Amino acid sequence: MVISIIAIASAGVSFAIRDSAQTALDRDGERLAALLESGRALSRTSGRALRWRDTPQGFSFEGLNADNLPQNWLNPQTAVQWDAGTNPQVLTLGPEPIIEPQAITLVQEGHKLRIATNGLRPFAVQAAP
Repeated sequence: MVISIIAIASAGVSFAIRDSAQTALDRDGERLAALLESGRALSRTSGRALRWRDTPQGFSFEGLNADNLPQNWLNPQTAVQWDAGTNPQVLTLGPEPIIEPQAITLVQEGHKLRIATNGLRPFAVQAAP
């Protein structure tokens, strides 16, 4: 009887701490928004443009000091769905303090999350339309 109770409790705990696709996508979204803002700050301090684009292995930053920034997703199943725009395959992060409005959508196992800026405010996670 005691072993059965321990087994049921262990199963309940493992289901409670199991990582869902939405939670993993939320983590990647929050991390990307912070990385894009770090890229904007690097671009402004250096006075040179910094760009972000997705790659088959994850993503990459291009420009001065770009090699110091991460280049992979926390969850390898995260993918980018580009929004329509003037140059929909790259995000330009500066060096001007006001940039053009930009957005991308992260997707993972049917879940979507939008990362966007209006050009003045920081990149932020938004609910996908």
